[in-house]
Amino acid sequence: MPGPAPTTLTNSQAARRQRVLQAALRLAADGGYDAVQMRDVAATAGVALGTIYRYFPSKDALLGAAMVEWMEDLERRLARRGPQGATTAERVSDVLRRAIATMERQPQLSEAVITALVSDDRRAASSFAAVTDLLLRVLAQAFPDDVAPDTEAVISKVLGHVWFSCLIAWRNGVGDLGWVAEELEAAAHVLCDHLG
Repeated sequence: MPGPAPTTLTNSQAARRQRVLQAALRLAADGGYDAVQMRDVAATAGVALGTIYRYFPSKDALLGAAMVEWMEDLERRLARRGPQGATTAERVSDVLRRAIATMERQPQLSEAVITALVSDDRRAASSFAAVTDLLLRVLAQAFPDDVAPDTEAVISKVLGHVWFSCLIAWRNGVGDLGWVAEELEAAAHVLCDHLG
């Protein structure tokens, strides 16, 4: 069962939840997936172990929420400085490159959140769905206004599938994040070149 939605929390609960999330991010950045142990997260965040489980029912749900946080941050950055490029494919590639650049800066954390998102822990599924929704919103900023919403949605979903597939391959040792970026750029051109 998932924890409470962040929008239903009081200010003090939201601050505690954020401390827990930041502690998990630090531990994962330093040591990867295995370094995120709930007792260590509690100690780092300065909260009781039971407090963590009120917000995040499992380690994978906690790390999935971290990926959601990353995507929300990307969305905010794109709102300040929109996608760059003369064509739709170039703008879509720019958005995806920015997402990958964030992951390249913290590869152990990236591997940890991808591991959590592909786990068999169904309690992390809501994070996977939230990341997918955020990706669609983020990519929408790269499309011109005259593209039909259905076309935009299909292209974005296919790019999301390519992105997740490549990240899973990367996590399993196939290529580096530069390879992921190249695969995404190739897919963006195949799917978007006809849009101009």
